[in-house]
Amino acid sequence: MNRYPAWKNILVVMVVVFGTLLALPNIYGEDPALQVVLDTREAMDERELNVARGFLDEASVEYVAAYIENGRVVVRFADRDLQIQASSVLAKQLGETYVVALTMEPRMPDWIRALGLQPMSLGLDLRGGVYFLYEVDLEGAIAQTLERFRADFRALLRDAKIPYRSVEVSGGSVRLTLRNPDDLNRVNVLLRNYDAQLALSDSRIGGETVIRVSMNTNLVKQRQDFAIQQNITTLRNRVNELGVAEPLVQRQGLSRIVVQLPGVQDPAQAKVVLGATATVDFRLVDQDSNAYEAQRKGRAPLGSKLYYERDGTPVLLKRDVIVTGDQLTDATSGYSEGQPVVFVKLNAKGARRMLETTRNNLKKPMAVVFIEQVCDEFGTGDSGCLKSSTREEVISVATIQGVFSSSFQISGLTPIESRDLALLLRAGSLAAPIFIVEERTIGPSLGQDNIDQGFQAVSIGFLAVVVFMLIYYRLFGMVANLALLTNLVLVVALLSLLQAVLTLPGIAGIVLTVGMAVDANVLIFERIREELRNGNSPQASIAAGYDKAFSSIIDANVTTLIAAVVLFTFGTGAIRGFAVTLSLGILNSMFTAIVGTRAVVNLVYGNRQRLESLSI
Repeated sequence: MNRYPAWKNILVVMVVVFGTLLALPNIYGEDPALQVVLDTREAMDERELNVARGFLDEASVEYVAAYIENGRVVVRFADRDLQIQASSVLAKQLGETYVVALTMEPRMPDWIRALGLQPMSLGLDLRGGVYFLYEVDLEGAIAQTLERFRADFRALLRDAKIPYRSVEVSGGSVRLTLRNPDDLNRVNVLLRNYDAQLALSDSRIGGETVIRVSMNTNLVKQRQDFAIQQNITTLRNRVNELGVAEPLVQRQGLSRIVVQLPGVQDPAQAKVVLGATATVDFRLVDQDSNAYEAQRKGRAPLGSKLYYERDGTPVLLKRDVIVTGDQLTDATSGYSEGQPVVFVKLNAKGARRMLETTRNNLKKPMAVVFIEQVCDEFGTGDSGCLKSSTREEVISVATIQGVFSSSFQISGLTPIESRDLALLLRAGSLAAPIFIVEERTIGPSLGQDNIDQGFQAVSIGFLAVVVFMLIYYRLFGMVANLALLTNLVLVVALLSLLQAVLTLPGIAGIVLTVGMAVDANVLIFERIREELRNGNSPQASIAAGYDKAFSSIIDANVTTLIAAVVLFTFGTGAIRGFAVTLSLGILNSMFTAIVGTRAVVNLVYGNRQRLESLSI
């Protein structure tokens, strides 16, 4: 009656053994470490490992271990001071082709590492690091799109040899003023071929034909979604350039992006690099007009735009852009003739345009314009940026001495500016401005305190339940406690296997699981007691207790599981962490309380022919 078939007993043993094995990496702790990877993210081999070891040995920096893992060089240290010292040494010696990231690596035996096992991933509140919540300026994204339309429409009209008076952005649309009304149909065809979703309208104003081009609702939404996705991609690239291990960059809500950088304790550089909207474009200098005269009048001649150099000197540049920042494929900082410069490479389209421009404009000046989006007025609370503006300044004016196309250099920068600009150009420009809504820095000591307090809470809750079950249910209580311990081990095992991030709310979910996990056993044990009071035999009471309590256990756990799934689906990061551990705890408790405890009870009582009483 109370005997499991062999396969069920084997199943229980296998689950416990594999669960214990998966949870084992979590007991060894972590060491401060460095991850070294190529900036191309290609796999590294023993040669790079030996090079890194050689640099550390040469600088007399002691390390605990160095090895290749998942195509990256990992070096572990005894303390954070050695980690920081080694980071400076390797970053200086290896150069910009390698990314050196501060991280924490598990302190595991080699045989566990060889099995590919990993401990749980810890959230920012447990590991320490920097948290940013960014607001994406969706209106700025639309404004940038209209500016792109303006430049493209001018090129379309010029290539089609259609005369026009002006192409300007005005009131959320692009306004084209034609010289010849007979060209209206041709222009409409060009614009339709450019993008069929554009909304076109024409009118006669003062004897001139004016076409207004605007975006419909669907196109606006597409552009906003693209801006957010492009910003997420760019931020991920910038995080990789910063050298941060295991970062998190994801969308939150309609227009916000969350960035979590574990292990980063100084948010200053991260804030500057991540939030910067800096890019560059290249324009020819207008030599036919006087910049000081344009400054005095407050307006530039037709086809030109007034800019200022860093020392305040006015300079007139052609409105037509030669190359924009998004046509750059690579950028590295360095020195040329003793001055800091940025060496850049262009894509095919940009290279053709630059080749054509330099070939036709030898001995003429070309300027590099530095463009940055800044927030001028912040709102209160979570309202983000209320007013933003674009700052543009000329950082370099140089005479074109020869013909070039895909490779050249930008000068006129300080060493720090050249390094940061190279990083930004290499990682890509933001599709829309972003502004910090919330910022938090969590130190490693605070994260460790959270871990210690969470572990203490779990321990107190576990011991309280253990003592109660032992006193109230005796031997059966001991079985329930064994199931509870197995439940905790399996939760940790699943978190490690799935690499789900454990956060402080997640620890709260584990504490709640400890209290809820014995509910099923309480129902079973009370049912067994009731059967014994009704005069049933001990063996029959055991069988009836498990069978009759089954439906109640399933109902109670399934309803809680549904609530956890809803929390995970609609909740944010912290709530999701709670829901994950609660869900795993519920699933494990149903297995351990129903299958696991009965396997142990069957082992203790199942083979007894004459059983007079139960220790319950």
